[in-house]
Amino acid sequence: MKIVAVIPTYNEYDNIARLIGEVLAQSPDLQVFIVDDNSPDGTGELVESLARKNSRIHILRRPGKMGLGSAYCDGFRAAIDYGADYIVEMDADFSHDPATIPRFLEMMSDYDLVIGSRYLNGISVVNWPLRRLMLSYFANVYTRIITGLRIADCTSGFKCFRRQVIESIDLSRIRSDGYSFQIEMNFRCVEMGFRVGEIPIIFIDRHSGSSKMSKRIVREAVLMVWKLKLGSLLKKLFH
Repeated sequence: MKIVAVIPTYNEYDNIARLIGEVLAQSPDLQVFIVDDNSPDGTGELVESLARKNSRIHILRRPGKMGLGSAYCDGFRAAIDYGADYIVEMDADFSHDPATIPRFLEMMSDYDLVIGSRYLNGISVVNWPLRRLMLSYFANVYTRIITGLRIADCTSGFKCFRRQVIESIDLSRIRSDGYSFQIEMNFRCVEMGFRVGEIPIIFIDRHSGSSKMSKRIVREAVLMVWKLKLGSLLKKLFH
């Protein structure tokens, strides 16, 4: 069984060595693929030095900031080429607890995609200002209403895919970023009939570094749900 954790990085020097260690400690079958967007703080160089000492650590270095969605897509392709059976998607800043990974893997016997949900049992978010929390919570309500997705946390970035799911999605057509990338990937999975499950997680805001949230990412997510819904309706009309 090959399990690959895909982790995009940009200026995560203070977190990355400890995070990689904690991820690899979860299973001897785990490999880590870091996708670094030419971090000015030396994150890429640090990971390269770690990779020289440990064959379970891999790095994809990109020339600059090219977006979170494309970072995940590049990491997913690399994981598939490596022969991964399961692909874990997670952040580099410890907002996602590596100790949750074994629970994802247990659930994969029944599902094709398992999502770590902040909203499955109420609201499980620590250290977010109320405005940010409300934005995220109601973005999920809005997404469910428009798309019809029956997922408590449509915008979570902590999840585990079966390789067949990634192979079935045309990653070259995924153009979205941030929140909308998560929504689009979930929508494509449901659209193709894959089994989607959720587990409750506690999301803890960044220990170090800075938030990557922006108005552009929010606007993109608002529009993406309509694009997905209308695209799905058009497919049904013409097939």
